[in-house]
Amino acid sequence: MEEKSYKVYLNDITTLIFDVDGVLTDGTVTVTSSGEMLRKMNIKDGYALKAAVNKGYNVCIISGGTNEGVRKRLQGLGITDIFLGAHQKIVQLEAYLTQKNVKLEHVLYMGDDIPDIPVLKQVGLSCCPQDAAYEVLEICKYISHVDGGKGAARDVIRQVMKVQGNWDQDFDAKYD
Repeated sequence: MEEKSYKVYLNDITTLIFDVDGVLTDGTVTVTSSGEMLRKMNIKDGYALKAAVNKGYNVCIISGGTNEGVRKRLQGLGITDIFLGAHQKIVQLEAYLTQKNVKLEHVLYMGDDIPDIPVLKQVGLSCCPQDAAYEVLEICKYISHVDGGKGAARDVIRQVMKVQGNWDQDFDAKYD
């Protein structure tokens, strides 16, 4: 049986859910002498996340990390559904979808490592950056051509929004 192209799922996506470390960041952490852990986030991913929020998509973050700086950055983009310290991501996913009354087939999830696998196996469109863990690469319907923290989130958001007619064509000229 031939595998369906990931593109057949794009029209049905209403909800975009992302992991943080390795997806919205490049997965590296700089540790300061005081023990603070610093992460870098890609501004183009941020722009696409904000565009999705502004167009009415459900945008959610489910991460095992607990960095409050990450929460502040994402809140600044207009994201209100941010779940940090979520070590059982599937439990958080189910609660979120029940709260929002969203079906799994309408969900795109992007993760990069083993804790993301239970969620990736359940959602309508499982995605990962090209530098995701091997086990994740094996199961995702879409593998971005971009690494985590380098625009992988923007890649999938842009594709969903373009197919649905929600990506302003001027965005590409201004920001790509």
